[in-house]
Amino acid sequence: MNTDDLKALRNPLILLAAIVAIGVAAIFYLNQSLATMRKDFTQKTNVMREARTRLQRSGDEKQIIVRQLPSYSNLERIGFVGEEQRLNWVEGLRLSNQQSQLFGVSYQIGAQQPYPFASELNPGQLTIHHSLMKINFNLLHEGDLMRLLSTLGKQGAGFFSVNQCQMDRLGTANVTASSAVRYQPNLRAECDLSWITVTAPSVPNAAEKKP
Repeated sequence: MNTDDLKALRNPLILLAAIVAIGVAAIFYLNQSLATMRKDFTQKTNVMREARTRLQRSGDEKQIIVRQLPSYSNLERIGFVGEEQRLNWVEGLRLSNQQSQLFGVSYQIGAQQPYPFASELNPGQLTIHHSLMKINFNLLHEGDLMRLLSTLGKQGAGFFSVNQCQMDRLGTANVTASSAVRYQPNLRAECDLSWITVTAPSVPNAAEKKP
């Protein structure tokens, strides 16, 4: 191959080298683009999967809320959830005494306090309080005590627990003329009741949030 042949091949060789370089650059760019697209596809797939999971979870939570809403509304209605309903407690006590055909009930209600056994119930974000009520009443016999407490529990006036009860026998000096006509009380009982209420954590209103 002489000098003239090399001169004749120079331009084609330059063109071939340029084509090869362009091809290599195109392949490199294509690989980079594919890697970026693959990464972007993986990210979008993960986002879609997380969104689908959240949607499914929200659907499950919605079903739980719908299923539990009647029970929650009933707990609100009887005063177990939310603010104390002391008037309902007193009315429930009055009706229980009337239905149990006892001799009247006197009561004292203390201030609301944190429930001392709340940690044992593992309430989470819920806050449990209780108010102590002392009740005094006369009984014909021991069975009237459980009858009154059972009737009070059925009134739907709230949720309470019996902390303690004490019964003492009455003397004849405590018998009134009106009770002696039919029957007279033989026992006097004093019980401590804890009326328990549960409150959920308050959720700030969106309008109250600072920008």
